[in-house]
Amino acid sequence: MWGLVAAGSVFFPGLFLLSKQALKQLMGWSEGDAAVVSTRLVSSIQSIMASSAGCIIIASCRDVIEDRHWLTDAYILFATPYFAYDIYAMFLCYRHKLQVKGHEEAGQSVGLMGATVIGYLRREFLMVLHHIFMVTFCFPASLGKGDYFQGVLFLAELSTPSVSLGKVLIQYKKQHTLLHKVNGVVMLLTFFGCRVLLFPYLYYAYGRYASMPMYRVPLVAPWQCNLGTALLWPLQLYWFTLICRGALRLFTERSNSPPAILKADGNVGPANSCTTNQTAGGGRGE
Repeated sequence: MWGLVAAGSVFFPGLFLLSKQALKQLMGWSEGDAAVVSTRLVSSIQSIMASSAGCIIIASCRDVIEDRHWLTDAYILFATPYFAYDIYAMFLCYRHKLQVKGHEEAGQSVGLMGATVIGYLRREFLMVLHHIFMVTFCFPASLGKGDYFQGVLFLAELSTPSVSLGKVLIQYKKQHTLLHKVNGVVMLLTFFGCRVLLFPYLYYAYGRYASMPMYRVPLVAPWQCNLGTALLWPLQLYWFTLICRGALRLFTERSNSPPAILKADGNVGPANSCTTNQTAGGGRGE
């Protein structure tokens, strides 16, 4: 058990440091730029690993309650340190954003560091709260029966790579490229399917298994499941609203502005690791 936690504690920060160093040496990027892209890269890799584990678990569980798969508990333990690491990685990106805006001394003294931390917690409050809740409640509560449902929850991470790519494209002023448009459509579809519809599907799947109407499932489901849904689903709805609003704003600006002066200086999509308010997934949407 603790070996898997230790492995995750080394793997995710180690991958971040390795990626950041490689980008600095091979691409000649600054510390901040390399940290931002490395954070998104690690988030995407974690999401691919989680989604792959989810597919394997779902395919192996015919009985949605009783069937078990060793990968479920193993990946939960391995991935738990990721959320603690990501809180720190998001802070590094937030500090880099302040420096880009002209606050070159951000975090260089104890007083300024304290102000930077407070500003970070205010801006990324929902994401930090999401990560803390995942580590302290959701993952411990997931250990046990119901591997099929945990595998479905892992699929929520399918939206994370497109969210991360979208933020990288925005960072490098590629908002009006074809790649950004295609990625935006993929992000909308994956976030809606794998995060917004995820929690209703869990109740539907249990209702089908127990031969009861979906509206009765919350009355018999474990309280941990209802609490997790009550706290996490509204966040997904909120972040999806931000994605839709950002996409609408982007295409509205394109239609109302001359092509020669098209610019976008706002974030598009939910907060994720680094410079936005999300992920989710998940963070990330996540």
